[in-house]
Amino acid sequence: MNAAERNYGIVTAAYWGFTLTDGALRMLVLLHFYKLGYSPFTLAFLFLLYEGAGVLANLIGGWLATRFGIARMLTVGLVTQIIGFGLLSALQPDWTAAMSVAWVVLAQGVCGVAKDLTKTASKSAIKITQAQAKDTGNGQLFKWVAWFTETLGFQGSLWAMAAVLAVVLIGVVISLPPMMGKSKASGSARELFAKNSGINALAAARVALFGARDVWFVVGVPVFLYSVGWTFTMVGGFLAAWTIGYGLVQALAPQLVRRSADGLSHEVPAARWWSAVLTLIPLGIAAAVWLQAPQLQWWVVGGLSLFGFAFAINSSVHSYLVLAYAGSEKAAEDVGFYYAANALGRFMGTLLSGVLYQWGGLLYALLGSALMLAVCWLATLRLPMGLLTHNASEKVAP
Repeated sequence: MNAAERNYGIVTAAYWGFTLTDGALRMLVLLHFYKLGYSPFTLAFLFLLYEGAGVLANLIGGWLATRFGIARMLTVGLVTQIIGFGLLSALQPDWTAAMSVAWVVLAQGVCGVAKDLTKTASKSAIKITQAQAKDTGNGQLFKWVAWFTETLGFQGSLWAMAAVLAVVLIGVVISLPPMMGKSKASGSARELFAKNSGINALAAARVALFGARDVWFVVGVPVFLYSVGWTFTMVGGFLAAWTIGYGLVQALAPQLVRRSADGLSHEVPAARWWSAVLTLIPLGIAAAVWLQAPQLQWWVVGGLSLFGFAFAINSSVHSYLVLAYAGSEKAAEDVGFYYAANALGRFMGTLLSGVLYQWGGLLYALLGSALMLAVCWLATLRLPMGLLTHNASEKVAP
């Protein structure tokens, strides 16, 4: 194994270790506070700072990784997540509701910073090593979380995941070159935000895409399924199945979307086509809700399954494109800006999920999703078909 392969393996291990523990953390918090009787809107509120912190973390993280090296930013991200786990584990059952919510929002904000620092550094390292990790889901997530919760409890689960990340952290510190990915960082905010039109258009599409998912997924779907008689176990099982299916589709994306040598010729048209297809799905489900179709819950379940398929393809195509548009010299800044847009979309979707559901139920949430997806499709029309001068000779690895 050469140095590049070793570095890629370490980065992939760090990315996967973090992704699994971060996903488990979200489910653990939701399960714990649902059992305590918190409303769905309050559950969504718990993650607002988590998502909002990610916007700034991606922008600053990309710049810092370019200036100080990717390995150092991976280290900072992993340490920050361990601190977040520690803060959450300090939560006491005898605290007031207001104090508990404030503490969890703060701790989740720390975890949000950690998540996006780690993701930006990992994706930037992948660009540099010219290999691409798959954004597959964590199919065993609910089983692991259930085991954690039943066997170890809320605090024990947090400490167990912190221990896993500590092992990953040791590998990163010992093995990765500390200055990996270091380059001359941008000297102004204008340079940081607007290096090329491809990244900018893709970021706009990403905001709308992830906002369209979370605007009905965070609150609307769970609350609707509860309201028609599903138990918490049934809802959790369905979301677990959706996560597994989402991951499988992303793993199959390279077979479903033919790759091109320049990373754009097939991918840009695919981004436009799949965005258009995705826009129609929440509109169709909204029509079923409006007409109060018989067995409405199955229309929603089936529609969400189709949505997950098309969404996974869209997300994967975007991941191909960001690696094509990003320049190697400042890949961390390009990827950081792109994932800041990703975090902004999640933040908007999480906030609107509670607001729209409170105003008009699942129907309003679905219409909001369709509107965001229309914006996503319009943004893809602005994606350039050619690479810019700074990375015109680069090719994206399949």
